[in-house]
Amino acid sequence: MKNRDYILFLTGLFTSKFAYFMMVVAVNWQLYQLTKSPLSLGLLGLFNFIPILLMSFFSGIIADIFNRKKILFLVIFFSMLNSLTLAVLTTKGLINPWLIYLLIGLNSAYYSFEAPARQSMLPTLVPRKKFPLAVSINNMVFHSTNFFGPAAAGFIIAYLGVSGVYFINVGIFFAALTSLLFMSPAVRNIVRPKFNFMEIKQGLSFVFKSPLIFSSMMIDFLATFFASATTLMPIFAVDILKIGPAQMGFLYAAPSAGAIVAGLIFTFLHKIKNQGRVLIYSVLLYGAATVFFALSRNYYLSLFFIAVAGAADMISAVIRNIVRQLSTPDHLRGRMTAVNMVFYNGGPQLGEVEAGFTAHFFGAPASVALGGLATIAITLYIAKKTPQLLNYKDKDN
Repeated sequence: MKNRDYILFLTGLFTSKFAYFMMVVAVNWQLYQLTKSPLSLGLLGLFNFIPILLMSFFSGIIADIFNRKKILFLVIFFSMLNSLTLAVLTTKGLINPWLIYLLIGLNSAYYSFEAPARQSMLPTLVPRKKFPLAVSINNMVFHSTNFFGPAAAGFIIAYLGVSGVYFINVGIFFAALTSLLFMSPAVRNIVRPKFNFMEIKQGLSFVFKSPLIFSSMMIDFLATFFASATTLMPIFAVDILKIGPAQMGFLYAAPSAGAIVAGLIFTFLHKIKNQGRVLIYSVLLYGAATVFFALSRNYYLSLFFIAVAGAADMISAVIRNIVRQLSTPDHLRGRMTAVNMVFYNGGPQLGEVEAGFTAHFFGAPASVALGGLATIAITLYIAKKTPQLLNYKDKDN
């Protein structure tokens, strides 16, 4: 925490993600108010994922070639313009579902370059022995934004309307840009790949030929694909729990509240043996908590179960990140992260499509409960088929 650049890095992460998660709540609420359709919420996941899938072929190699700090700056700058556009269109009454899909698709295209640049920068800011602790702190900061952002968005929607969220986001993104300006120049790669198909292919081959890395990505993708409940939160809020936007904001925030608590514990207990087994157990807990959330009809019980799911996801996310980053050479980290981004974002985004369609035919609770059960079954299967992941132990711990 005495590292100036790391503090600025965390500040930029907190502010930009705070604005991003505020926008997620505002967009989901606005879209559901316009359409009253779970299918429209499911389509939102599709428009989020397609740009990420397309851009991932280039975003990783770009993060390995170019200045990662400048990449982050451009991503946040264009996200700020996106928020301003949403604010103006909403204020003037010109917004409609298709404009929302278009702007969210653009935002996802920008953010497809953010994760490879940001995650590849972290190992260059802290010593290897401190890296697991830094990952834990980063995840805790990330989840704190996913707690405070949605909670703030819920209250802002209730008192200032959706456009208020978008306007405030413009200022928050500007603060994130400012923190990046004060950072030292980004560390350049010693090995700088060329921008061509063979270099892109090398990154893909590295991931798919590494059972440890690939299995950690698959378990992340499948768990979030089947157990994603985020996009259905407006339905749970309005139709099942009978609550308003302010309370819905806390539903969005509850997973991150659980993640923050887990992160605080993990920060003090970051030297954990048998990390692979802890990873598997945490994903199983995530699936079980999701099932109980789906079955709950009490607001406070729902908050509790979704918070437990967030805590379990936090633990597994920290271990997955440690496994991937420390098992990857620096000159390949951008490309590895880009591949992981497809899995990491593809799971919940495509899961939103699956959840929306399943909810349309069987109802939101059945959709989420079946997803939780599927997560448990798939996790047990992967643990059995990939002993390298189940038995993983960090050699520095």
